[in-house]
Amino acid sequence: MAHKLRELGSPTTNPLPPHEVPGAAPGERRGCLFALAQLPLIIFLAVIGTLLMVAAVHDLFLL
Repeated sequence: MAHKLRELGSPTTNPLPPHEVPGAAPGERRGCLFALAQLPLIIFLAVIGTLLMVAAVHDLFLL
């Protein structure tokens, strides 16, 4: 059954090559570091990092 689906083509296939974004300039690739430039992700990672640091300091110095 899987081989027949492959022959017919999937309706959800993406015609763009991997890492190509429709809004980007032709030939421009957006890698995994592109996500780190997004402000909400930076804030989320800063909060998680702060919580981990507070927990580590608490464990090391107050227990």
